[in-house]
Amino acid sequence: MIIYTNKARKTEYDYLSSMYDLNEVAIFDIETTGFAAETTKLYLIGCAVYDGEDFVITQWFNDDGESEEEILTEFMDAISKYKLLFTYNGDGFDIPYLMKKLHSYFIRDDFADFESVDLYKELRHMKDILHLDNLKQKTVENFLGIKRLDKYSGGDLIKVYNTYLETGGEKEKKLLLQHNYEDIEGFIACCSMLAYNRFRMGDFEVVKMQVKENHLVFSLHLNHRVPKRFNISVSAIQITGYKDEATITAPIYRDELKFFFDNYKEYYYLPTEDMAVHKSVASFVDKGYREQAKKETCYTRKEGYYISQVDDGIVSGYKKNYKDKESYIALVDSFLKDMGLITAYARHVVKKAFD
Repeated sequence: MIIYTNKARKTEYDYLSSMYDLNEVAIFDIETTGFAAETTKLYLIGCAVYDGEDFVITQWFNDDGESEEEILTEFMDAISKYKLLFTYNGDGFDIPYLMKKLHSYFIRDDFADFESVDLYKELRHMKDILHLDNLKQKTVENFLGIKRLDKYSGGDLIKVYNTYLETGGEKEKKLLLQHNYEDIEGFIACCSMLAYNRFRMGDFEVVKMQVKENHLVFSLHLNHRVPKRFNISVSAIQITGYKDEATITAPIYRDELKFFFDNYKEYYYLPTEDMAVHKSVASFVDKGYREQAKKETCYTRKEGYYISQVDDGIVSGYKKNYKDKESYIALVDSFLKDMGLITAYARHVVKKAFD
């Protein structure tokens, strides 16, 4: 086994430090000769930790093809002081693979005491939203404008490693180490993508709301800056953002819509009035002018100004027809002056747009 230590190139990671305590974070990536731990070799583990100023990357290299156990022991000891393990598809591959290797060498250490942050899983909702061809790490790096020297895939490097075991060539070793090093270095920069997920989860504040050109416009402050401009929509509602600012622009509709009551069995429908009234009131109406309300007829009508809340949303809304999935919020004081409802609406719409 050979151990290499280098600092990651200086990059901006304020986004990461704003979400996590960097002193609790260990970022790692493994290189293997295949997917099945039982029949393949673990030949390299790279791990980055924060030293107070920069991320330092340590690489444990299986230079003789026989150092798996030693590499595993050294790596598990190195990460034992950390709480958060950051990976790219680590939950799907790296961690299960290492677990099988640990058990095969009867090493008791495992990953139960760590919290895993798998960036691949965090970005699953972003592929179509950000127009990514796929969610490979290199694709995300290209989206962010990150340039690599390494041009190889993990699969390409299996042959390179086998050649290295036969020849001990410095060229092959350099290629293997460089790929792993740039995977980790690129990962650190890719963590800025976590800001999109924080936005999706509602980690923002509504700072202003105004009517503009027949739209209700919400101005948002994002608690975590997104690295690239985005523009998404849902139910004709436009959501745009860049850095620490975003805007929700919802069309205002003037219409007559229906509010449907849940407890329809307690209402009568009045056909001539085209509305439902509670039985305590409708009992005084002639039986020839009333009928038992159904789900579809248990409503009252109201003309006014509305914005869509996409689905049933945050409040019982107005609809055009009973079976419609989309509902609307009436633009009345009980909504417009309630910052709690306004914020809940903004967070609901953002999540629906991302989902």
